[in-house]
Amino acid sequence: MDYTLRKTAHPPEMTGNWDGEIWNQAETLKLEFFHVKGTDHKPAVYARLLYDNRNIYVHFKVHDQYIRSVTTRPQGPVCQDSCVEFFFKPKADRGYLNVEANCGGTFLCSYIEDHRRIPGGFAKFTPIDLKWLAQIRCHHTLPDVVDPEIASPREWQLEYALPLPLIEAYTGPLGAIAGQTWRANFFKCGDKTSHPHWGSWAPLGDELNFHLPERFAPIHFQV
Repeated sequence: MDYTLRKTAHPPEMTGNWDGEIWNQAETLKLEFFHVKGTDHKPAVYARLLYDNRNIYVHFKVHDQYIRSVTTRPQGPVCQDSCVEFFFKPKADRGYLNVEANCGGTFLCSYIEDHRRIPGGFAKFTPIDLKWLAQIRCHHTLPDVVDPEIASPREWQLEYALPLPLIEAYTGPLGAIAGQTWRANFFKCGDKTSHPHWGSWAPLGDELNFHLPERFAPIHFQV
């Protein structure tokens, strides 16, 4: 299991144009694995990624139901809402970043160096500074707040540009990323929706824990 990010000469316009010329350059991945502790709700979740010399571009498309989004504070508990997540580890000897966003476009991001659970979080982690979060450009097709929950089937999209300098502020210099291979996983959850579920691109195994970097799979940056 792996994924290749293609380099784009033109950045996406951040308008949710999944089938447009720019996003049609990208490979499409699908989240196939849903943990047995979830309910019978298993939304169809797709993601596409591109990159250039400034950003990594991420676009999720979700065929969902029981949709809820109430967190509007950056670094708030977005995983309790209808949420999509991109975790990635650029360097084998450094930590990983978790980029989590609810369907209303609110983000939680951290740099995690020791993912062992302790009260209040992890053994060693750093929340991404709000000044960096403010530099993530985002487009989302649902309102900032979805409350009450939407029980009927609905498609929604979330698209964002993740600046490479944000990543480097925590991992150190990346150099030219063309030709590099990182490790990553993609997730969908909704911890406090009426139908909790936990989906992933690379399988988690028995443990319900997204923070398992040993379970990440390769992602390659096209030269």
